[in-house]
Amino acid sequence: AAGGLAASVLVLVVCAWLRVPLGWPTLGAALLTLGLLRLGCGRAPWGPLRAVSWSVLPLVAGLFVFVQALELTGVVATLLGPHSAGRVLGAVLGLATNLVNNLPAGLLAGAALDAADAAPALRAAASIGVDLGPNLSVTGSLATILWLAALRREGVSVGSWQFLKLGALVMPPALLAALGTLQLVQWLWV
Repeated sequence: AAGGLAASVLVLVVCAWLRVPLGWPTLGAALLTLGLLRLGCGRAPWGPLRAVSWSVLPLVAGLFVFVQALELTGVVATLLGPHSAGRVLGAVLGLATNLVNNLPAGLLAGAALDAADAAPALRAAASIGVDLGPNLSVTGSLATILWLAALRREGVSVGSWQFLKLGALVMPPALLAALGTLQLVQWLWV
């Protein structure tokens, strides 16, 4: 498993660096890992395949379709133009991730910022918003959804309301502190 994960990381980093679309390399890395598990353990990889949260895959596929539709209609370029203030963009993305999930929000922001040839500070603000914002609600991040599914399998239940109450205490100060620090660094750097 460790060898498969290491090989997956290497393949995906190289593909991302070369700007190769990650779909097929990801599938290949997963199949390689399953093959290594078969060889290393001497048994079929049905256990790991049963542990996959298959119900989340249609959600992820739908998110990619959603992103592509928004890119093709021009909504992305309109919402995230080149003149957006970094802290405003970061805060808006931080909240938007809880409405549409951080996966499509991040993909949309990345596409718009690439199209606008945005400054590094604006990209940093978008990254902060996409990374910290989803900590507000259960729906904010695919990782949160997957973790909660894994916890439920183990008999641990964390409700949406419980998550939101804690997220409301933790996420806004963290988001504001990170965006404020970015702004301070920009002022000091100039």
